[in-house]
Amino acid sequence: MIFLPECFDYVAASKSKTIELAEKENGVYINQYRMLARELKVWLSLGGFHEKSEDSDVRVYNTHLIIDDHGNTVTKYRKVHLFDVDIPGEKSIRESSYTIAGNNLQLPVQTPIGRLFVSTCYDIRFPELACLARQFGAEVFRAIDSQCFVIAAAQCGKHNDKRSSYGRAMVVDPWGTVLAQCSTNTPSLAVCDLDLDFENSVRKQFPTQNNRRTDLYQLLSHIDSISEYPFAEKRIPSSCVFYRSEHCYAFVNLKPVVEGHTLVSPLRPVQKLSQLNSYEIADLFNCVQLVESKLAKFYKTSSSTVCIQDGPEAGQTHLHVHILPRRCGDFEHNDEIYSVLDRHDKEVAEKSWRSLDEMNRESATYRELFNG
Repeated sequence: MIFLPECFDYVAASKSKTIELAEKENGVYINQYRMLARELKVWLSLGGFHEKSEDSDVRVYNTHLIIDDHGNTVTKYRKVHLFDVDIPGEKSIRESSYTIAGNNLQLPVQTPIGRLFVSTCYDIRFPELACLARQFGAEVFRAIDSQCFVIAAAQCGKHNDKRSSYGRAMVVDPWGTVLAQCSTNTPSLAVCDLDLDFENSVRKQFPTQNNRRTDLYQLLSHIDSISEYPFAEKRIPSSCVFYRSEHCYAFVNLKPVVEGHTLVSPLRPVQKLSQLNSYEIADLFNCVQLVESKLAKFYKTSSSTVCIQDGPEAGQTHLHVHILPRRCGDFEHNDEIYSVLDRHDKEVAEKSWRSLDEMNRESATYRELFNG
């Protein structure tokens, strides 16, 4: 996998030139990288290009793309933290004067080097982002505090009369040791292997995730700050998510078995319940209990089926919890619900699936239950 820095496309001498040269994601310039990815059979981290906006003629997005070896966009992130500083009598720099801030984070994406969380330049100054990345299961992002590898691609040399960069692109391990580093002033290449087993050993020696005092503090982001949530090989739109806890989320079902059939999933995708740590397990079942009680009150039911199919022989290959409000006589034989549940999502006839609009409306209704 090859990593390119922010502004890998160009560094313009003026704001007007920055806007003039901007392209859309499907433009000629990015498509050349897609072609190279296919030809060379490599993944690319395009660390920030000037993406033309459809809504503004005076500002662009600073957009980071991950492209796979087939030339497809695997994830797309628009830089959320813009560098605006005013020091009276000294300097004024306002990135927001020519850049539009993104409004969504992207979950870690599986790449050949591990689960990669994407950020851009100034983002690294905000430790909350690193904590969220680790919480979402990232293996590659930032060092020491998040116990991840960091890959920091950087520019070097003089771009124009107004702008120079100082290089030192580097790869750093979870201890903070620099594994590879580029030059400060001449174009160079750093090559490095990432040992994820070493990363796991660091996390075992310093189990910071387990030692966090979530009884005293929690790190939460708004439901819609993430555009999509991981669910096995699928992605759940944030509009279908109606509740978020520190480690879990609850969402409406594409094909419910009964009215109110919802799902709770850990943010960090795992195959088995045993793969969650103690804090994730506690949070999962606290979330299940809360959702079940809210739905029971909403539907005026007194009983629910709450179940986990833990493993492939049990019917699933990724961990999640089903919550099904029960009514008298909803099945001829009470335990029939388990056989229906086992096959309900394995039928491929899309005509039996609900529309996104229908699911969004249901999710909006449930969100109100948690806002009161």
